[in-house]
Amino acid sequence: MDNPVIIIGAKGIAKPAMEIFKSNGVLIYCFLDDDESLHGKEIDDVAILGRTDDDGYLKLIGKKCEAFVATDDNAVRKSLTEMVNKRRKKQAVNAVHQATAIAPSASIGHGNFINAGITVGAFSKVGNHCILHSHSTIDFEASVGDFVQVGAGAVVGSGVEIGDEVFIGSGATIIPGVKVGKGARIGAGSVVIADVKAKQTVFGNPAKPVE
Repeated sequence: MDNPVIIIGAKGIAKPAMEIFKSNGVLIYCFLDDDESLHGKEIDDVAILGRTDDDGYLKLIGKKCEAFVATDDNAVRKSLTEMVNKRRKKQAVNAVHQATAIAPSASIGHGNFINAGITVGAFSKVGNHCILHSHSTIDFEASVGDFVQVGAGAVVGSGVEIGDEVFIGSGATIIPGVKVGKGARIGAGSVVIADVKAKQTVFGNPAKPVE
């Protein structure tokens, strides 16, 4: 990546994203955040310069800078991503840690946060704007939709289909072939052995619906 990156959001995954970009030799131009108490402060020598909708900085995206949306709140993440797409006609870039194993045949979309120790298997697919936390696994031929969050150490088995906006807690295991519907939530440490309906929350070993 030749251009510097503007990180939109200065909390949550912003700091590890910054370290990922720096370790890959990518310059961070600045942070933008709506918390005005942070403006003028620095995170590891990178300044927080303005609000997320500050056109003085947003106009640089697509010209002199790239953008990365750094928040794990899905509603805010979607809103900021749409803003970048509409106002700058650009897709956010990926933040991919060097200590990952991504198969050459795997497909990775835009705007993803992929932290250390992650495995993305052969012929698997990761959509756009997903957050994959440390040491999680997307096994071969699995499919992960957009705006999905996968917790640290979670395992998405081979051939699993994960819909958009699904949350998978840390240490959860989804056995091969299972389908998880849009907006579903998988509790931390759960073992999912059957399909999960859209917007359903499941928890336990084996995972069962939570009323």
